[in-house]
Amino acid sequence: MVMALAPCGAREARLVLAAAAELVQVPVADLAAAVVAGARGEPVPARWERALRRAVEALRSPLPGTEGGRGVGLLPSRARTEDALARFRASRERLAAAPGDPPARSAMDDAAYTLCVLMGRSTVHEAVAAAERHLAGPD
Repeated sequence: MVMALAPCGAREARLVLAAAAELVQVPVADLAAAVVAGARGEPVPARWERALRRAVEALRSPLPGTEGGRGVGLLPSRARTEDALARFRASRERLAAAPGDPPARSAMDDAAYTLCVLMGRSTVHEAVAAAERHLAGPD
């Protein structure tokens, strides 16, 4: 669920859950179960939701010294960027529709990793933003 919502890969989602669980001092498994229950419309404690939001925002925040962008380097072709971004979005939708499906989770991890490597970014959020900027920029 976190992978689809953040967006991020499995490793980052585990870090988000661990950070949020630590903030509210509950086991990670309990917080993960609450996230799944929340997706089904069941109430989630407000402080757990706030902790999860804080952890997601921390994931999305750029690391110190990375605000300047990629620096000097080659960008992938627009076609390759478009393809990787479309593949990531499709896998995110597939995972959101079936959060417990291992092949969907694997496809999301693969698409997220590919996009991060292609765009030279360390988080999925940064990679998506960089891909969108690249596609929106001048030819």
